[in-house]
Amino acid sequence: MGDTLKTIPKVDAVLKEIALEGQPYSQDAIKLVVKEVLSEIRSGILSGKLKESPDAAGVASLASRRLSGVVNRGLQRVINASGVIVHTNLGRAPLAEEAMDEIIEVTKGYSNLEFDLDKGSRGSRQDHINSITRYCFGSDAALVVNNNAAAVLLTLSSLARGKEVIVSRGELIEIGGSFRMPDVMALSSAVLKEVGTTNKTRLADYDAAITGDTAIIMKVHRSNFTIEGFTEDVDLKSLANLAHNKGLLFYVDMGSGVFLPLEDVGITGEWTIRECLDRGADIITFSGDKILGGPQAGIILGREDLVDKIARNPLHRAVRVGKLTIAALSATLMLYLVGQYDRVPVLRMIYEDPSDVRRRAVSLKRRLKLAGSRVSRTSAAIGGGSAPTKTLPSYGLVMVSPLSNKLHERLRRLNPPVLSRIDGDMLIFDMKAVSDSEIEVLAGKIREALGNVV
Repeated sequence: MGDTLKTIPKVDAVLKEIALEGQPYSQDAIKLVVKEVLSEIRSGILSGKLKESPDAAGVASLASRRLSGVVNRGLQRVINASGVIVHTNLGRAPLAEEAMDEIIEVTKGYSNLEFDLDKGSRGSRQDHINSITRYCFGSDAALVVNNNAAAVLLTLSSLARGKEVIVSRGELIEIGGSFRMPDVMALSSAVLKEVGTTNKTRLADYDAAITGDTAIIMKVHRSNFTIEGFTEDVDLKSLANLAHNKGLLFYVDMGSGVFLPLEDVGITGEWTIRECLDRGADIITFSGDKILGGPQAGIILGREDLVDKIARNPLHRAVRVGKLTIAALSATLMLYLVGQYDRVPVLRMIYEDPSDVRRRAVSLKRRLKLAGSRVSRTSAAIGGGSAPTKTLPSYGLVMVSPLSNKLHERLRRLNPPVLSRIDGDMLIFDMKAVSDSEIEVLAGKIREALGNVV
């Protein structure tokens, strides 16, 4: 083993190899990558996975490929033909053009992010987003932080630190990235008090759990799952009345911020922001980048005294919102404020007539002219933790091929990548989340993928 370790080339020798000449990266970056590769080779030899070390040229080649991989690992625009509108893994909501324009406008130079132009002194970044947020949702007060997980943590830490928070067992959710409500509760130093059972929680369960140490009754949107069958739940108004009669706060974590009712597209049971406020919630929190269709953000609405207390929490600085988010969110909310809902891409996709989706599927088929492909009805999903068991009528182009798995993989590796749906030997390009401007590009990528798997 000792002799084998001695064959590992020195860093300086690797750096002199041709594979690393003319690289556009800094010498420090190249040297760091070389050291990482050499360390992995050493570990491989010690573990018995490698019998010998590559020579200096071989190590340089490995380092060069890794450097290229780092560059290619950045964010890329993806064509979303999966049929999921708010795709968590694809950046959630695509932004409105107005939001993108606003980002460019306020970032190509300096801005008054924390400067009060009237007073000529330091200001608050929340001043640029609070008013439009309050007016948009009709709330007494508002606070915007960097995501909804932060909004939940900050709210609980501010209003229930060391106190009990009562939550139904059926609402102790876990969402993507191992975000677990019990863990967030513990981190906030609030004391979780579970009531009821997984499938049934009654008002009496909440009532019986209240003690002198209770601060909040909390209602949590189940986000990515439903409980059906032999179930019982408590409505918002009843919980609000119980909390207020007992001198407690009622807090609703909506998860996804639903602004408009979804009944028009056949989806029932989803709370709207206005509904939560009107039915007695003292505080509500939700995401900005789900059904709301804005940038990643956590929005806190509610009573002015409570929101002020949350804003004064030292933790607020750690989760505060940045200028890019303020710009994009304010532009998005302005569209809501003036009723231009069709300018918000997520809302446009949710509410559009299925015939428009079919038109895009037909357009894709005409461009490809592939024998055996067909336009077919499909089912799309809102995604983002909203209406997890409900679907929207959609259309897509279906291709049947024994090479569907290879095509599916190949499409993901193109530039831009294409995310489609696969079902056995069927490759489905659901057009619900594909824009008119992407159809020609999508057709080209499909042709490219076909040419590489035949």
